[in-house]
Amino acid sequence: MNDSMIHVYFMPGMAANSSIFKHIALPENKFAQHLLEWFIPEKNMSLEAYAKKMNENICHENAVLIGVSFGGMLVQEMARFKSFRKVVIISSVKNASELPNRMIFAKYTKVHRLLPTGLVNNMELLAKYAFGESVNKRLALYKEYLSIRDKYYIDWSIDKIVNWKPVEVIPGLVHIQGEKDAVFPIDKIKDCIKVKSGTHTMIIHRAKWFNEHLPTIILE
Repeated sequence: MNDSMIHVYFMPGMAANSSIFKHIALPENKFAQHLLEWFIPEKNMSLEAYAKKMNENICHENAVLIGVSFGGMLVQEMARFKSFRKVVIISSVKNASELPNRMIFAKYTKVHRLLPTGLVNNMELLAKYAFGESVNKRLALYKEYLSIRDKYYIDWSIDKIVNWKPVEVIPGLVHIQGEKDAVFPIDKIKDCIKVKSGTHTMIIHRAKWFNEHLPTIILE
């Protein structure tokens, strides 16, 4: 493979697998795409420890790291322990102050610990929690994307999201956010590239926008 190739690693959101990126196609003469997948965390595993473990899957130096939603939080933690050419987060947050009020409320009341029960086997509820929208006619589609159904993983993920408190903002971090994101509303998000009418699932439904803009964003 050409040594001048830019290696781009993609991290999906909570409970999702890498098929959410199947319509993302960067120019093959310049970029090599690599897909990361969630693994079930060890008992009481910290997000920092999880990030270090995930970094073991990064096989190239000076790579680009792209994370969606909770995956966006994870890639920021990964960048604390490994150097990357660029880190891009999509449909995510950069710090605890960008979390929606309901998640801040959950952090202090611990009410989130009551939510995941039965979530794993309820696809509509899981999709609502992971994607911020009801599935309606997209149920079959979301069954394909949301394949991580382990209850411990779901509980762990929700706990890590509502309690996330990053040490610092990653230098040069690029944040892409949809104007109609229902999970992380844009009214609390600062310093981001706004995608008009973009929802929390825009990496799936607005792939054309990303294919047109990501190459430039990565190379800037």
